[in-house]
Amino acid sequence: MTTPRVHEHGIFLDGSYGVGKSSTLDHLSDLFAEHDLPFSLFDVDWFHRSWPPAADDPRNVLTEAENIRAVWDNYRSVGPRTPLFAGVITDAVDRARYEECVGLPLRIVHLTASPEIAEQRLRGRYSAVQQRALDWHLADHRRLARDLDAALDYDLVVDTDDLDPSEVAAIVFDRFVTGRPAPQATLPSRIPEE
Repeated sequence: MTTPRVHEHGIFLDGSYGVGKSSTLDHLSDLFAEHDLPFSLFDVDWFHRSWPPAADDPRNVLTEAENIRAVWDNYRSVGPRTPLFAGVITDAVDRARYEECVGLPLRIVHLTASPEIAEQRLRGRYSAVQQRALDWHLADHRRLARDLDAALDYDLVVDTDDLDPSEVAAIVFDRFVTGRPAPQATLPSRIPEE
């Protein structure tokens, strides 16, 4: 069986706050570049960070989709490439919306982390003047992790607790680009109920 051409699907790094999505995205793009494989990055947060939202789009998801579609059209105009995403997909509707934006199926990689590790990473992310943002993420990350843990059938689940983002990226690259199987160490970490 041959490995499909890279641009026949996109890769979406999904997970709660503090699991390492954005850091892994950076390393994944490095691997694509090292192998001379065309790609385009989409850190989804930057496509919906606008306020106030439209009255008919309170979560900014429709605006986000239009922004992604426009940027993807620009990227694609210079040739075929693999879209690489980092963000949150909460249900099949979200997945379908992202796939429609790029006109490609997505391979969804669910990144997980234990609550303790996620909180440690979140505390290292924000400065003292960003306490409000830190408090919000600390208060919500466990709920989101539980919701995502049961949300979809993922193409790959990677527990990032003991892995550097470059190692996570290598696992993703091997699974979806080279076709090598992911190691057994990439099993989901379940979030305990509170």
